[in-house]
Amino acid sequence: MPAFSTRVEQVSISGIREVFEAAGEDAINLGLGQPDFPTPDHAREAAVEAIRAGKADAYTSNKGTESLREAIAEKHARDNDFDVDPNDVIATSGGSEALHIALEAHVNEGEEVVFPDPGFVSYEALTHLAGGTPKPVGLRDDLTMDPAAVEDALTDDTVAFVVNSPANPTGAVQSPDDMREFARIAAEHDVLCISDEVYEKQVFDGEHRSPAAFDETGNVVVVNACSKAYSMTGWRLGWVTGSNERIERMLRVHQYAQACASAPAQYAAEAALTGPQDRVVEMREAFEERRDVLLDGFEEMGLECPTPKGAFYAMPKVPDGWVDEVIDRGVIVVPGDAFGENGDGYARISYATDMETLKEAIDIMAEATAALKR
Repeated sequence: MPAFSTRVEQVSISGIREVFEAAGEDAINLGLGQPDFPTPDHAREAAVEAIRAGKADAYTSNKGTESLREAIAEKHARDNDFDVDPNDVIATSGGSEALHIALEAHVNEGEEVVFPDPGFVSYEALTHLAGGTPKPVGLRDDLTMDPAAVEDALTDDTVAFVVNSPANPTGAVQSPDDMREFARIAAEHDVLCISDEVYEKQVFDGEHRSPAAFDETGNVVVVNACSKAYSMTGWRLGWVTGSNERIERMLRVHQYAQACASAPAQYAAEAALTGPQDRVVEMREAFEERRDVLLDGFEEMGLECPTPKGAFYAMPKVPDGWVDEVIDRGVIVVPGDAFGENGDGYARISYATDMETLKEAIDIMAEATAALKR
């Protein structure tokens, strides 16, 4: 049998999947990063109408339909305080592909990519697949990423660093001052800042600011998606924006790997971005209420947990054996070290589930915590 590529051999199946496979069929799933709300009706109907009209039968432009890219540009001007030329947008197969083509287009063999630890599992894996060298950096006590730590981690071999706010797995939200600093670092050190903003609509405390709003050198690329904002994870529709030179290089990767994003999903995404935003507000308010209930539960258990200011995850510090004890009792949680070495001693809890189920899970977690203290 021919040998496999070194890049693939450096990547393993996510530890999150291992947890799912170890759990029973009736387990309560607090490991899934997926909103428990339906996709807005107007987005669904837009896809159905496009299919019935025959508009979804053929390839779209490689970058995506012009109307979708215009909607994305309008969204950034409205929500994020920076201007985007619709020609400098690529609609992708989810935020995951956007991250992938951003790294593939910029990373040479052995070049370093700095990212948060604990951080989203794809950052390290996609760096390996691009031939790069992962360089994780630890977080502050509140689980935000310190711009000074990023700057200290840069070397002559560093080509990019990743910012994720609100963050998976921590729920941390970077301050506007932090985002301004990330833009400065990218400019002064001439490295790429990849800003993963997929959870931007789920901010409970503070505000979301993009480093692109402070970018004057074209060294910031923004990754986003409809997945979390509009509960469209299965639609696989994301996008990437950046300077024209960067977009044209990313397009070369996208063109051969994907050709174009799913046409029906593009029409759904356009409707989601331009239509009523009631569902976005509804989800944010529900997640904030669930967060508060979960934090109260952790406090009663005696577990320390930095307050997540966004997304729908919490990362409490947990004693040895806690994750296994909770899973054995029928609640799926993810060990923190699945997200990096610095996640050891933590667990990631997703509260993207209904309140009744969440409260049941909290009771079970409390029983597990008490059992470990005996």
